[in-house]
Amino acid sequence: MRKRTKTPDEVAGDDSVAASSLVRGLEILRAFRATDSTLGNQDLIDRTGLAKATVSRLTYALVSMGYLNYDEAMGRYSIGPSTISLGYSALSSTPVVRVVQPLLRRLADKTGVAAALGTRNGLEMIYLANCRAYGPVTLQLNVGSQLPIWRTAMGLAYVVGMMPELRSDLIKQLIASDPKSRRAIRQAVDEAMNMYRERGYVCSFGTWYSYINAVGVPFRPTDGSPLVALTCGGISDILSRDACLSTVGHELVAAARHLRERLEDPTLGNTPE
Repeated sequence: MRKRTKTPDEVAGDDSVAASSLVRGLEILRAFRATDSTLGNQDLIDRTGLAKATVSRLTYALVSMGYLNYDEAMGRYSIGPSTISLGYSALSSTPVVRVVQPLLRRLADKTGVAAALGTRNGLEMIYLANCRAYGPVTLQLNVGSQLPIWRTAMGLAYVVGMMPELRSDLIKQLIASDPKSRRAIRQAVDEAMNMYRERGYVCSFGTWYSYINAVGVPFRPTDGSPLVALTCGGISDILSRDACLSTVGHELVAAARHLRERLEDPTLGNTPE
């Protein structure tokens, strides 16, 4: 018997179902945070808003493809080797991530605090690279760590570096996700825009955690890679407001300039000056 050819509407319907499954599968993977070693079914349901049956179906598929591991004794999931490989490939193929590490090391050594490179992931920022200062007290954030946009120097640096129309759209999304903070969000962005125009960098003083200060600058690679942000952050006892404004901000601006030089001139290599 000859197989019936699908109509264009049926093909489109199949594509829609496949796309929906893909989106939901990615939502499952995005539910994992850098601080999570494992998540259970209920954790995934709570974080994604998906139905229990949908979560069960998608986790089964993700486990079978290696994107999740499943511990039968605990009844919990962890990130699988396929996801790790995908993330590693993405990072290692990004020129700015490859080149930035020695610059982050130098920043951390000179400022005495943690230095990092990050980009936007939905309504949060995500660490792509980082380097801690040598010392007993430092920010315990690693590659993959996520943090809020409008409460952090990394997020605000990213926002001021965006194209105006994209920035406007993001602000609307941030407000829609947290309507009670509408005024605070707009004020934080406005202050960051003003500071960036005046100083070339942005700061956050205790707006994420009361004891953390940070400085950030946007960086847009000239090779067409996505916008990123460079930051230095630490506890206020070590990174004071005055230090941010008098020293660290200027060091960060210089680091961004050196990063651009290295990306534009491969002969400079990856070793800091």
